[in-house]
Amino acid sequence: MALDQSFVGRTYPPTPPYEVGREKIREFAEAVGDTNPVYFDAEAAKALGHSDVIAPPTFVFSIAFKAAGQVVQDPQLGLDYSRVVHGDQKFAYTRPVRAGDRLTVTSTIEAIKSLAGNDVLDIRGEVHDESGEHVVTAWIKLVARAAEEA
Repeated sequence: MALDQSFVGRTYPPTPPYEVGREKIREFAEAVGDTNPVYFDAEAAKALGHSDVIAPPTFVFSIAFKAAGQVVQDPQLGLDYSRVVHGDQKFAYTRPVRAGDRLTVTSTIEAIKSLAGNDVLDIRGEVHDESGEHVVTAWIKLVARAAEEA
C-alpha cells in the first residue's frame, strides 16, 4: 500500500539533546577506519582552529537516523519497517560536529514517491546545537520494498 502523500512536509518535534563525547567520536572514527588526528587529539584539532576534537562527517548519521525513528514509527504514516532498506544519505554542514556539542534533530518528510511498487521516503534532519546554531542538515532516503507477489 502506497504511503500517504499528505505527509510530505510534516515536521516532527525536536529530539532530546544528544551530547557528543570524545570517546564516541574516537570509537566512530576507529569503526570507519579514519585515522585523522583531529578525531582523536584535541591539540591536533585546536591547531586547525577547532575548540576540541571534531567528528568524522558521517558521525551525525546515527543521530539523524535515530531522530528519523519518529517518522518511521508514526502509525498514521503506515510504513512497514520490516521491508525498509537504507537507500541513501547526504549531509550539508555549516560547521563540524565537536566534542561537547548538545545536538537536537528536527525531522521533516521531504518527499514520498512510489517506484516499481516500492515506497521511497526522503527525510530531512535539521541538526542544531543547544544555542540554536545550525550545525548540519542530514538527508536520509529509505526504501520500503514492495511486497512479493503470492
